[in-house]
Amino acid sequence: MTDTIDGAALLNEVEAFHRRFNVFPTEAAYVAVALWDAHAHLIDCFDSTPRLAFLSPEPGSGKSRALEVVETLVPRPMVAVNASAAALFRSVSGNEGRPTILFDEIDTVFGPKAGDNEELRGFLNAGHRRKGVTYRCVGDQQTVTPFPSYAGVAVAGLGSLPDTILTRSVIIRMRRRARNEHVEPFRAGLHEPEGNELRDRLAQWAEHARGFVMGVWPEMPDGVTDRPADVWEPLLAVADVVGGDWPRRAREACVTLVKASQANDKGSIGIRLLTDLRDHVLIGIDRLPTVAILDRLNALDDAPWADLGGRPLDNRRLSKMLSEYMTADNEPIASRNIRTSGGVLKGFYADDLTDAWARYCPPPPRP
Repeated sequence: MTDTIDGAALLNEVEAFHRRFNVFPTEAAYVAVALWDAHAHLIDCFDSTPRLAFLSPEPGSGKSRALEVVETLVPRPMVAVNASAAALFRSVSGNEGRPTILFDEIDTVFGPKAGDNEELRGFLNAGHRRKGVTYRCVGDQQTVTPFPSYAGVAVAGLGSLPDTILTRSVIIRMRRRARNEHVEPFRAGLHEPEGNELRDRLAQWAEHARGFVMGVWPEMPDGVTDRPADVWEPLLAVADVVGGDWPRRAREACVTLVKASQANDKGSIGIRLLTDLRDHVLIGIDRLPTVAILDRLNALDDAPWADLGGRPLDNRRLSKMLSEYMTADNEPIASRNIRTSGGVLKGFYADDLTDAWARYCPPPPRP
């Protein structure tokens, strides 16, 4: 939709550049990453920016290589694996232009060995919104100063990420390359100039495209609402501007990756508990003693209950977790007396859980 550059053809070249060096798990991933590269050149036109997250369970899955290729294509890349929170604050608010932050080994920030990274986590959480700022005390007088946090961020790491990041991300779950999957070796001195040439053309295209994406609300695929819609709006806006078959491919990729993220998203541990109670414990039963509930939960395969920090779920923790949720009468869910043949035992009633099931749990599996 610009007079000088065919945006669809340019995005085709960006996608082809990724395909030379990256093996992504799905066709949808190539579409999403190419759109993310382009959106980084138009970030000031959007109210929010999705994070791009390359995640895998094991090293050697191509995450760092994916970031290397992205680095050649986005404006003002800042590789931030060892960056402090203060450095990021000042880079985003500096006069040199907003960087695109590329954070490898993100598990060192959010993983079990992350340590004291609260400021960095706060920055990454706040910066997906255009109005996002992080407040810090500055100078001898400890003056409260707002630092803009809005910036494009792509991350790579082992394992998963907190929900605050995952729900704001396009998630690419990388795998080790199979023997029949071949890519070109990426040589920085040889291939960075090729990527930078595409980057410069993306920047030129973006200058002409700004007027077409500013304030646009792209049509979302059926079923994509709320947070997933926030994530994909900038990418679909880019796809609609470049035209060709990108609007169709973008929406197909959106549906594919949103469904994949939902399938991998077990929710919080509390939602997992509610769901397991509904689907595996209180099936066709209106009440059950706590001791029987614990036996059934701890016996479930592929469930966390038998080993929560080295100990099985017990009565006290079950009660505490369920008390975070409310009954239909807006009272905390709590154990009640259940009369049995052996006497009166404490337990839980399905009626007390019904409202929480409806509000928090995914739809039950079909028979």
